[in-house]
Amino acid sequence: MKAHVSDRAPLVTETDQFPPVGPDTPQAVPGVSAQRMRVASVLLQGPGWRAVRLGLDTALLLLAVEAARIGAPAQIASEGQPLVWLYPPLVLALFGLRRMYRGELQVRVVDGLTTIVSSTSLVAAALIALAAFTTPDADAAPLLARGWLFATLYLIGGRMLLAWAQRRARVSWLIGKPTLVIGAGRVGAQVERRLREQPELGLRPLGYLDSNPPPAEMVPDRRAPVLGDPSELGRVADETGARHVVLGFTSGPDSLLMPLVRECERRGLEISLVPRLFESVNVRIGLEHIGGLPLFGLRAVDPKGWQFVVKHALDRITAALALLALSPLLIAIAIAIKVSSPGPVLFTQRRIGRDGRDFGMLKFRSMQVDASQLFRGSSGPVELAVVGSDTAPGGVEGADRRTRTGSFIRSTSLDELPQLLNVLAGQMSLIGPRPERPEFVELFGRSVHRYDARHRVKSGITGWAQVHGLRGKTSLSDRIEWDNYYIENWSLSLDLDILLMTIATVFHRVE
Repeated sequence: MKAHVSDRAPLVTETDQFPPVGPDTPQAVPGVSAQRMRVASVLLQGPGWRAVRLGLDTALLLLAVEAARIGAPAQIASEGQPLVWLYPPLVLALFGLRRMYRGELQVRVVDGLTTIVSSTSLVAAALIALAAFTTPDADAAPLLARGWLFATLYLIGGRMLLAWAQRRARVSWLIGKPTLVIGAGRVGAQVERRLREQPELGLRPLGYLDSNPPPAEMVPDRRAPVLGDPSELGRVADETGARHVVLGFTSGPDSLLMPLVRECERRGLEISLVPRLFESVNVRIGLEHIGGLPLFGLRAVDPKGWQFVVKHALDRITAALALLALSPLLIAIAIAIKVSSPGPVLFTQRRIGRDGRDFGMLKFRSMQVDASQLFRGSSGPVELAVVGSDTAPGGVEGADRRTRTGSFIRSTSLDELPQLLNVLAGQMSLIGPRPERPEFVELFGRSVHRYDARHRVKSGITGWAQVHGLRGKTSLSDRIEWDNYYIENWSLSLDLDILLMTIATVFHRVE
């Protein structure tokens, strides 16, 4: 319990990213009034957040029904009126059954919209069917269809507005749950780092509880202090005002965690758990019970299954349509490159894609032609030297030979557009891990954990790591973590989410 006492620190400390937190958190954020923080805390998290969402959904559904009635011809409004007022409570009930009012750390917009559309559509279809059986002489379908359309649009707008408000409040430190991490090792430090990098999750890491924490030099990512032993959870939670506990990996046996769970339940602390084999857990995990024993079914993605056949077919169709739609822009860029400096418009660089196969990835030329040794992908000592222990290659390597046009197309990622031809040829996908040069693949495959796992799928023009800012000379281990997360949790809706985030990022750069 007294091991590595030097790692222990005061219970409430100030970090680079988060304001001081503790029992008096509302008064702790500079420049923000305590009353404003209390109002935000009541409305945008916990029971108040559920009440706000339920209240807004109710108001929007009633408004949608009234809008449908007011704008409809008199005959349609009268025939469908008895059933249309059943629409709001049934939609709310279905939302409740589908757990639309539970608290979540993060919600993908696309997934939430899908649930709204499917729920409003199902209720509308059920009421139209009921009307056909109960009142065959009255045509209630037109009014119900109008109500469905208004309700769907209103609910989508309302949910997006609330999600934006909560995210802003979390990022601005108006709300956030002080969080303790059980286990001060590598996994615990990874949890802390992710919470710091993503304040929109609404969890502020206070510190760790660990009976035998590894020395700080063994866990360089650990920045929060070790506050005590896990058996001191009650005291530490009282003194810091902690409201959330993340159970990571500790040096003690798992049997010691059950009393901690019971203590959290008794004190009303929220609990999150990092599971064993977490690298194999994805959104498709299944839960079964054998008596009182839970069994988790690990359902891995099959990159060679029919789902990816559909994905690759959609890739080629989308790439063909994009090339056709963007042809004026592509021609304009080609002309600008020719005018800016002599040399070819395109260059090909060898990259490693699915199953370790190499291919020639196309880009618009952005540099002077006398740097052609870089264009051919023959990495020399200068390129290898720019890569640190955890730094991915990218950006300007060696002397900066970019042309004026090249600087612009690289800053806006327009130089990547010719890769639509790679997608059309079946060498790449629209969405996937970014491909790397052969010499780096060999180097990283030996030194980076799970690096080769990203070659299970086709490489992409954009990916989950890129839309989270991991482009160029950024953390290589983070990039690999995000790439493998994408593969394990792949879905068409996730691809759509990444595509929308990519478009938003490009427009933001242009601005």
